[in-house]
Amino acid sequence: MLGKVLKTVTAAPCCTSSVRYISTTNPLRYLAPVELSYTVYDKVASDSSTPPVLVLHGLFGSKANWNSLSKAFHQKTKPIRKIYSIDARNHGDSPHSDVHSYEHMVADLVALYEKLGIDKASVIGHSMGGRAMMLLALKYPQLIDRAVIVDISPTTGLGTSNTNIPLFLQSMKQIQIAPEETIHQARKTADTQLAKIIAEKPLRDFLITNLVKSDEDASFRWRINLDALETNFNSGVAQFPDVNGLRFDGPTLFIAGGRSDYIKPSDIPVIKKLFPQAEVKVVEGAGHWVHSEKSAEFAKLVLDFLNA
Repeated sequence: MLGKVLKTVTAAPCCTSSVRYISTTNPLRYLAPVELSYTVYDKVASDSSTPPVLVLHGLFGSKANWNSLSKAFHQKTKPIRKIYSIDARNHGDSPHSDVHSYEHMVADLVALYEKLGIDKASVIGHSMGGRAMMLLALKYPQLIDRAVIVDISPTTGLGTSNTNIPLFLQSMKQIQIAPEETIHQARKTADTQLAKIIAEKPLRDFLITNLVKSDEDASFRWRINLDALETNFNSGVAQFPDVNGLRFDGPTLFIAGGRSDYIKPSDIPVIKKLFPQAEVKVVEGAGHWVHSEKSAEFAKLVLDFLNA
């Protein structure tokens, strides 16, 4: 048990809900949600009348990346809120699936609301997780109290740094590690092999957090579903769905990194159309991973917004 963490719930690898959600873009298409893994932060007695906060990471991330911030949010919200940090499908401890799209991610989140008995929540989402939370707010505004969207916009495409993501996925699939290596040795081996493709050490370190050793046969594997993410990247991650006619009128905060191009000045009119109450704050000196690069500044912006 870590600090203020009450419990971590890990979904069964092949478990899916019996509820099926109809796609808004294609009424004949049914979306089968997966049962998401999450960690709940509720050590300090939270106010049951105040909506909890759901946190969703970005591509290649996991709920573990938000451990420190989730503790801080739980302790410093006024009144104190319960925090749920979630693993998206095909990431962390959540089930793998051949399909990966924002509509599927929203179906997963709605199923989690139902499982946890949540009527309304505030949401925080970074990058891919931010787009999932945006679509959730646009499709199901009654479920959202407040929304924090971190360094991503609802326009099509992604920042220029994402042009190499398919290459990253291919490179990770080609990593060769001997089963007798320890996890420490394996991560060094993976780093050496990835360095041929990825020059940035912090980025390699982030990707390698997904390398784990199997308890069953001592082999190494990636927690993220590389095949599904590669297959669905262009259509399911890089592109935001058509949301014409939808809008979320609740309080919304967009937090952009000053050194990032994921939220451009030209995106602001689109943001304001879909989220009329949106504020856009820029954290100077931060890149795309605003919450880790400038965690104190980021936490203050989020807490001021949640506590307003």
